[in-house]
Amino acid sequence: MTSRERVRLALNHREPDRVPLDLGGGPVTGMHVDSVYALRQALGLDAPSTPVKVVEPYQMLGEIGLDLMEAVGVDVIGLSPPRTMFGFPNSGWKPWTTFQGTPVLVPEGFNTAPEADGSLLMYPEGDRSVPATGRMPAGGWYFDTIVPQQPIDDEALNPDENTEEFGPVSEADLAYFGRETERLYTSTDKAIYANFGGTGFGDIALVPAPWLKHARGIRGVEEWYMSTLTRRDYVYRVFERQCAVALENLARIHDVVGDRVSALLISGADFGTQRGPFIPVETYRDLYQPFHRQVNDWLHRHTPWKTFIHSCGGVRPLIPEFIESGFDILNPVQCSAARMDAGELKREFGGQIVFWGGGVDTQNTLPFGTPDEVRTEVRERIRTFAPGGGFVFNTVHNVQSQTPVRNILALYESVREYGGYPIR
Repeated sequence: MTSRERVRLALNHREPDRVPLDLGGGPVTGMHVDSVYALRQALGLDAPSTPVKVVEPYQMLGEIGLDLMEAVGVDVIGLSPPRTMFGFPNSGWKPWTTFQGTPVLVPEGFNTAPEADGSLLMYPEGDRSVPATGRMPAGGWYFDTIVPQQPIDDEALNPDENTEEFGPVSEADLAYFGRETERLYTSTDKAIYANFGGTGFGDIALVPAPWLKHARGIRGVEEWYMSTLTRRDYVYRVFERQCAVALENLARIHDVVGDRVSALLISGADFGTQRGPFIPVETYRDLYQPFHRQVNDWLHRHTPWKTFIHSCGGVRPLIPEFIESGFDILNPVQCSAARMDAGELKREFGGQIVFWGGGVDTQNTLPFGTPDEVRTEVRERIRTFAPGGGFVFNTVHNVQSQTPVRNILALYESVREYGGYPIR
């Protein structure tokens, strides 16, 4: 059975030969470049001096090469936009070293130098003549957004300012998506997990738009969240305009990509905290669900792509709403959060939505546990989520820097050992 067939069966709630595995398919299922380097070294894939590409500078995610995919049994390959979160192309690679001493390659637009306090500033499109939009603290692991919030005049507030980043997909990007999808589909047997952008309504990582040189409108994190209540009509109009552009872009992208995509990231907005939903169910129904449903309905009418929502936290009260909105896949399945018991989730929702994640806890077990504790949790999660299909194994969000490589090895060894059907 090919990887693509394996994922297709799981996404249709059928049992394949073994549990499909994702590592690095998207921006919320990857691994910090320090840990990618350590894993490659432990597997003997590289000499110590061999650098790893940073393919997502915002979170400093490392490239999961085909050789690493084959070494650990990955079934999913990612397709992302050609530019980074800071707006510069993922090309023109040059050497750099992380604060942890890892040799890496970064894109040419990764144009930063240490500040007086040792921190690093990142600039939109790599342009140091404009204000920085990201900062990595001295000794840090990834960038924090520098929010470019200007004073807000409610009388002059215009939704166009919060939608300037959502325009028609360019001919260059269409050519890129078409070319890359064809390449990935024909040169590998992996399921393609795509991220075309433009559908992340209220995703707080995207609201500040760190790729824009002069972002206008409501861009502050606190200001945006308060605005969903105090300026509800304004936010709704922003979403209306964003959705109209997104639907036009999806139609054009599908024309060049065709049916080769298996799953598409629609939303990365976090609706949960460790203790429960971030917003009331009624707010989700009023403000977000209308647009999620429009996007999902269009995709289900015109494509075979499965739609993917990422939300951290205790979102169990919202899962029926996600299903009602038409989502096929839920990630990261944060089982350590309130009311997110793995067994209860599988019993209640296992036939209605695919769990893509939940494989092992990245807050405690993977970074701080022992290899045996990692193996035990991986085995238990597979036994819980895998029966009947509807499960793609991934960690609960990205694997972070400083995670012991012995634990990472135990993770993938356990998936190989316990992931075959029938589940033992």
